[in-house]
Amino acid sequence: MTDTLNPLESAQLQIKKACEKLNLNPAVYEILKEPQRVIEISIPVKMDDGSLKVFKGYRSAHNHALGPSKGGVRFHQNVNLEEVKALSTWMSLKAGLLALPYGGGKGGIAVDPKKLSDREIESLSRGYIRGLYKYLGERIDIPAPDVNTNGQIMSYFVDEFIKLNGENEDLGTFTGKPLILGGSLGRNEATGYGVVITTKYAAKKLGIDLKNAEIGLQGFGNVGSFTLKYLQEEGAKVRYLSIRDESEECGRSALYSEEGFDYESLQKYRDEHKSLVGYPKAKKISDQEFWTNKFDILIPAALENIITEKIAKNLNVKLIAEGANGPTTPEADEILKEKNVEIIPDILANSGGVLVSYYEWVQNQYGNYWTKEEVQEKQEKDMTKAIEGIFEIKDQYKTDIREAAYMFAIKRIAEAMKLRGWY
Repeated sequence: MTDTLNPLESAQLQIKKACEKLNLNPAVYEILKEPQRVIEISIPVKMDDGSLKVFKGYRSAHNHALGPSKGGVRFHQNVNLEEVKALSTWMSLKAGLLALPYGGGKGGIAVDPKKLSDREIESLSRGYIRGLYKYLGERIDIPAPDVNTNGQIMSYFVDEFIKLNGENEDLGTFTGKPLILGGSLGRNEATGYGVVITTKYAAKKLGIDLKNAEIGLQGFGNVGSFTLKYLQEEGAKVRYLSIRDESEECGRSALYSEEGFDYESLQKYRDEHKSLVGYPKAKKISDQEFWTNKFDILIPAALENIITEKIAKNLNVKLIAEGANGPTTPEADEILKEKNVEIIPDILANSGGVLVSYYEWVQNQYGNYWTKEEVQEKQEKDMTKAIEGIFEIKDQYKTDIREAAYMFAIKRIAEAMKLRGWY
């Protein structure tokens, strides 16, 4: 095995281990190892220069034993079929963990959105829905924002879907929408807020004092930025931040701030400069220096397969909270296990997004909307309930947090599949 293991093989390996540990019927793994439906589409877009470009789009619906598919759509140049299948698999597990009436879904378009104008992005977004609308719906498959997509893109999705379907009541087919189109308060912050809820709980269980912990954060996108914001509100200090830096050969560098980073200041600088490179209130350090530093808590909140075997060997950390999807390769996972590093897996740590998407879906069904305080109160309660259940399984089966989380989720999905007579 190598660190180039694709994310689907990585997800399958984790599911297999959990199924074996739970001593489940082999049919459970056979059903869960592949999505139930995968669609690939070609999206022609007339570019601003008059030329025509065709982009590849994907949508994977992993398992509907618990309910309709639910999951984001990403616009990224590296989007491919295997990645989308893996991400939809992890989404099923997130829904199982949180006791949501959903299966996992995920979609994406292979595109670098930075190279497109606003008009081209709109045309691409509408083309994606035209290619998929027959397979989407409040009770079928419910997309949401993901990497490089946002409320504006969801608005194009909603508008195109309603045009094609002729049903103005279909707002619940998409989540992560702007408030004026039926979005939910607290949705933008949900994933980062959830990372902090689970990190706070696990740190307490492991005897780590959050306020005095040395914390390293990788990424300052939607997840990373709100993670930093809510850690700061908890009185914790993030002093190391790994950022995208095109001037470096590896594409990344890091920042160090002795007194800890301030969310508002970072956000203001990034809004002005479209990047955190050159942020004046911190010292620039190398990405390598970031990964070899000693941390109590490390939060990778960028893309998958970031913590490789090579990085894991040099890591000196007590707790990792996976803000990103699949940031740790299976080989790295084994090394970290040997080092007794506890990991809050992605399917739990970053599940706040799907949880608050569920709240948005419910609010759309009833036409009754909640305050941000109500949303975050519910989120904390539901995520704490899930992590408590995971720690119970961890103690019962004498295993680590990651395996316990997979077991907890798969147990629910397997039960639903058995009741439906699937095996």
